[in-house]
Amino acid sequence: MTEFDQPLPRASALPYSRSRHLPPYRGIVAVDAKDFTGYPAIEHGVISEAVPQLLRRSFERAELAEVWKHQRFPNSTGDGYVFGFDPAWMPFLIHPWLNTLQEVLTEFNVHAAGTVRIRLRVSLNIGPLPDAGGEFDGNGTARNDTHRLLDSRPVKAMLAASNESVTQVAAILSDRCYQDAVAGGFTGRHPDHFIEVPATVEGKRFDQRAWLYVPAPSGNLYDRRILGDVVVEEQEARNGRPAAAEPAPGRRAPRTVLKQRADGGNVNSGTVHGGQSVTTVRGDYAGRDVVRGDSLGGFGGDYVAGRKGDTVHGDKNEHRR
Repeated sequence: MTEFDQPLPRASALPYSRSRHLPPYRGIVAVDAKDFTGYPAIEHGVISEAVPQLLRRSFERAELAEVWKHQRFPNSTGDGYVFGFDPAWMPFLIHPWLNTLQEVLTEFNVHAAGTVRIRLRVSLNIGPLPDAGGEFDGNGTARNDTHRLLDSRPVKAMLAASNESVTQVAAILSDRCYQDAVAGGFTGRHPDHFIEVPATVEGKRFDQRAWLYVPAPSGNLYDRRILGDVVVEEQEARNGRPAAAEPAPGRRAPRTVLKQRADGGNVNSGTVHGGQSVTTVRGDYAGRDVVRGDSLGGFGGDYVAGRKGDTVHGDKNEHRR
């Protein structure tokens, strides 16, 4: 039989044309070595071989050898590794496996001083994926999203900003993974160990809610360059600290205190509620700096032009908006 006599691939039904069974749900774990392309080409083969060996050792030490033994659609990505597994094990991969992986990499890097150092980004996800034992199993949206999370800005920045002698692992969990395993209370880590982040990938149409977890943190986990201003502000608001954002409705942002001169002119003092009469300041106070009154937004020593007896209606700060 020649190559032209090979049977054509089996046609699949068009999406949205008819209903069919969902593929089985699988947990997916993917890892990438930091700065892989930064090493000389002669080191690439060493790293590609070492990554699955280190993973196997970490699963065995965490007493999760069964997960490694029964992995589904495994694949080396050159600078990393990916495989599927029974999602019932997901809480155990979050803890203790991630912490054990941190320990294994720390030991490896201590003994590898002066040679190759391996620090890993880890992505965890859950979703339906084909898994019938075929050559092309494991391909689907959940798999694609797992790799996008692995390449996303927050987890890359976290590992890059941390101390290479302390932090060997930075993990990112999909929101589905976090909600099912962590928020559901099934994993041995409190939700406060995780940081919500917007996962985006430069040059890709990808933007998802995700969760960072670093077994051995170093540096500043709340660095705005990593988390983004919006995330930090939401966290501060939840923790009861004021966020560096727009003032809440009904309140004004603090204003800079200014001293106003009113030589022979008019000074508006006090809090403005509706209409207000403006009286010329004379006598002992003429020519002095006057800052008086209090308000939610700060001091009310603003200069108001006009003659004695003029009335200010409404909000005296309206023209500043």
